[in-house]
Formats: sequence, C-alpha cells, structure tokens
Amino acid sequence: MFDLDRWNEIWYALAKNKVRSLLTAFGVFWGIFMLIVMAGASNGLKNGIVEGVAKFATNSCFMWSQQTGEPYKGFKRGRQWNMDSDDLAYVLANVPEVEYISPKNFGSRMNGGPNTIHGLKTGAYNVKGDYPEYIKIDPYTVLQGRWINDMDIRDKRKVCVIGEKVFEQMFDAKENPLGDYLKISGVYYQVVGVIRPETRININGRAEESIFLPFTTMQQTYNMGNMVHFLAVTSKKGIPVSVVEEKVKNIIKMRHSIAPTDVQALNSVNIEKEFQQMNGLFIAIGVLTWIVGIGTLMAGVIGVSNIMLVIVKERTKEIGVQRALGASPRTIITQIMLESVALTTIAGYTGLSLGVALLELVNKVIENQPKTGNEVFFQHPEVNITVAVAALIILVLAGLFAGSIPAKRALMIKPIEALREE
Repeated sequence: MFDLDRWNEIWYALAKNKVRSLLTAFGVFWGIFMLIVMAGASNGLKNGIVEGVAKFATNSCFMWSQQTGEPYKGFKRGRQWNMDSDDLAYVLANVPEVEYISPKNFGSRMNGGPNTIHGLKTGAYNVKGDYPEYIKIDPYTVLQGRWINDMDIRDKRKVCVIGEKVFEQMFDAKENPLGDYLKISGVYYQVVGVIRPETRININGRAEESIFLPFTTMQQTYNMGNMVHFLAVTSKKGIPVSVVEEKVKNIIKMRHSIAPTDVQALNSVNIEKEFQQMNGLFIAIGVLTWIVGIGTLMAGVIGVSNIMLVIVKERTKEIGVQRALGASPRTIITQIMLESVALTTIAGYTGLSLGVALLELVNKVIENQPKTGNEVFFQHPEVNITVAVAALIILVLAGLFAGSIPAKRALMIKPIEALREE
C-alpha cells in the first residue's frame, strides 16, 4: 500500500525543479483558497443579514397611504388621504385571516432640532406612536420596565418607552429612568420602559434612537385626529401574507373611496416576499461562489496537467527503461498520477488551511470590535464541514484528472523509441 521508495521518487521528481513545481502548485493553491474565502464571505454576509432580521415576523406586511393615482367617484387623481383608526376594527371584523394588526404614527423632529429635554440635556429623536401588538411583529428586548400596554392605549396615558441610545444620552449611566419625565415636543411623559431592538429593520429611524408613545396618546396630544400613518398586519399560521395583504388593501380602498385598480394610493411591503427574495439571492451567491471557485481551481489543475505532460516528455528515456525492465502499465500510470495527486493535494490543502485561517482571523477581528448597533451586516464568516469535505474531494479528483492525460501519454511511449531518446 505504502511504498517509501516510490514516494521518495515522487518527492525527488517534484523537487528537481522547485520553481516550476511552486508556480504550478500556486494555481491549485489559489483556486482552493479563493473557493474557501468566497464561501466563507458568502456565509458571513448571510449570517449577518439573517441574524439582523431573524426574529422579525415574516408573516407580516406594512401599508401606508400615498396620493391617489386614478380618479374615482368624483375625486380627482392626486388626492391626499389617510387611513384612520376605524379601519382597524373594520379589518378585524372582515378579514378573519388577520392575526395581529397594529397602527403606527410618526412625529417630527421639529425641523431637525432638539425635541426632547431632560434636565439640562437635550436631544433630537424619532417619536413613534405604537400599539402593544407591535412588539410581536418587530420584537424588542425590554431592558428596564415594560412596553406599552392596553391600559396606556385605553386611558391615553402620557407615558413613553425609550430606546437604549436615548437612555444613554439623556440619563446618567447609574440613573434609574423609570418614573422620571422627558419633555417631548413641549409635553411631559413619564418613562415606563427602556428597550433594545432585536432586529436591524428600521422603520422611520432606528428603534434605539426612538421614543415610543401610546398610539392614542400621540393622536390626541399632537392633534392627529383619527389619522393612521402606517399599518402593520400579520397573517395567521399557514396563511400566505399576500392573501391578507390583498384583502386588507381592498377593504381600506373601499372605505376611503379609492379605485380598486389604483396601485399607487396604498403602498405596501410584503415581508414574506422580501424574505423569499433574500433567500433566493443567497442561493444565487452560493452557486456563483462555487462556479467561480471551481473555475479558478480547474485553471490551476489544467496547469498541473500541462506541466505533468512536460515532465513525462523529459522522462521519456526513464519511462522507456522501466518498460523495458518489465514495469507494468499500472505501475507507470500509478507513478504519474501519484505525482499529480501529491502536487495538487499539497497545494490545495495549503490553500484550504490558509483560507480557513483567514476566515477565523476575520471572525476574531469582528468579534473584538465594539458593539455599535445595527450597522454590522457581516458576521461569523465560516465554512462548514460539508464544504471542507467537498473541497478535499475536489482536490483528489482534481489531482486524478490532472494526472490522467500525462499517464496515458506515458503509456504510449514504446521502450525501443524511448531508449533512443537523447
């Protein structure tokens, strides 16, 4: 099984022309190195994005009003309109497939200036009006206190939940914000909770830099009447979001005298479709990674095959002597193919090892970076055991392929002609 003399002969043949062997091996090294790095980078991108949205409700859609795009029932094209609070009850009564429905309103930052005061500190933050159900769609970690509840909505309480960054900037590190007051756009609100977002999906600003009020309180305090800026809806288990999305849009269009065919007046985003497209993108990136990586590797393997043909040509007399002394075709083929496999395996394993080491180094650097929030979209660049095993199999097959053509060429050498070779 293991012939030491044969392996010594193979090593001698490769080491005889070190520069040529190294340059030839570099093609294989670079191919497998790029395959591993690209596969790891693809996984890092996927891990970063998926981790940022993994806890977001994929069975959800969001809607907001825009100018009408068609005239209808005496109304002109371009009419401004808004959803209202009555739409919620109507949707719940007429669309049984709805699991959660949550309106959302947005406040201004007072032309970009400070809108929040606490003692001597001021800040400009996003102000949002929410329902208790919204945290089931876009989840938050409650660091202190609580989230908005039904009693806040019913009694229109002047309370607020603040993002983690708001707490850090408006309060001292050891200060307890619960029960304290913030003056927001001229109105005092009692802080009842501090939250941190669990996803990187930002709707009208980052959640950690936002202040959340009970939806009804925001409507009343800032004279928004019955207006709804934004509507979030989720479907029940097993029901496609597109079904709920279509029914809800039809009902709202009907209630506000909007043409059923008007696609501009009520815009929406289907999160289920967005996730499906994202998964398709990751699959395409993975396929492209393997195509490019294997293509680069095959270019190196072809180089190995060409060099082995040159080596066979140089060793024509030696092969002729072996044939004349009774060496079997199997012995000749084995010798040539082992040289090829040895060259590609050593080069490929080196590329595989350095590729994995580079990914591990990048991963360590990312992990040691200070956590700055939602902007990290690249995490845990790594290759799993399946990819590593596949790469090793490719190496062996590549070596066999690279050696097969030179081995056949060696068998075609006739002993008599080989002995005459100068």
